[in-house]
Amino acid sequence: MKIILLSKHHRAPRSLSLNLGLVFGFFTALVLVPAIVGYYLGVRHNWLDSSLLPFDFAARWDVRVDHQQQRLNEVLRVSEQQFNALTLRMAELQARVVRLDALGERLVSASGLNQTEFNFAESPGLGGPSVAESDESLGKPEFMDELANLADEIAAREEQLEILEALLHGQRVDAEVFIAGQPVRKGWMSSRFGRRTDPFNGRIAMHHGVDFAGKEGSDIIAVAAGVVTYAGTRSGYGNLVEISHGNGYFTRYGHLRSFSVSVGDIVKSGEVLGAMGSTGRSTGPHVHFEVLKGGKHLDPSRFIARKRG
Repeated sequence: MKIILLSKHHRAPRSLSLNLGLVFGFFTALVLVPAIVGYYLGVRHNWLDSSLLPFDFAARWDVRVDHQQQRLNEVLRVSEQQFNALTLRMAELQARVVRLDALGERLVSASGLNQTEFNFAESPGLGGPSVAESDESLGKPEFMDELANLADEIAAREEQLEILEALLHGQRVDAEVFIAGQPVRKGWMSSRFGRRTDPFNGRIAMHHGVDFAGKEGSDIIAVAAGVVTYAGTRSGYGNLVEISHGNGYFTRYGHLRSFSVSVGDIVKSGEVLGAMGSTGRSTGPHVHFEVLKGGKHLDPSRFIARKRG
């Protein structure tokens, strides 16, 4: 095969002789060799499938996707349950706040306290310097903020109620130990406090209490709450009950026929201490009633005239 080469610059033509078999062999090798190698590696030995792309590649991905979907569904299910639980918790906290507010308002109304001091419709004043530990703030879901606010409200209400309960308890204690009234349910005052003619010798003598006459065996009652410090016989008093009311106050009940309390007993206002009698230095059934403060006798009449509350 002979090829003639012409030049555009009018030079002399050149000729090139090629072997036709050699040219055909070159093109054959250029096309067939890659095809044969590809077949040998890709099909014959399955090199591509076994090393780069396994035949079960798609199946494996399907399994992984299914597993991840199951996990996602489980997370969504648990999250929904937790959210429902938080919603119920929020409703419970709100109900507690309403009940606490109602209870607080009733207590304030019943106690006669200044309602402006315990206004359960308003949040209590809080304050104080704050030192930030970090400039960053963590975001929280809105319902978490609501739960935190409700928890703070409940804590504030409980604190208010504790203070109110302490005040009411103090008032109840003061009311209980407040000496007031007479030591009998039925009877009449037969002798007053002060100087009088002694019923036995006719001389002028100091009477350190008041006498209430009545039916023998009738109840003798405490005029205030306290602790029984004496229950026995004492000269002049006959059978005597003595009660300590705190703050240096004592009351005494003399001439009892019998006892209903013992030393160390805690008694309430109006509780029966014993039965009216005429033991000791007495002319008839009655109770000798005394009030003492720091060991000094006081006129019981001023306490008898008192009214509770």
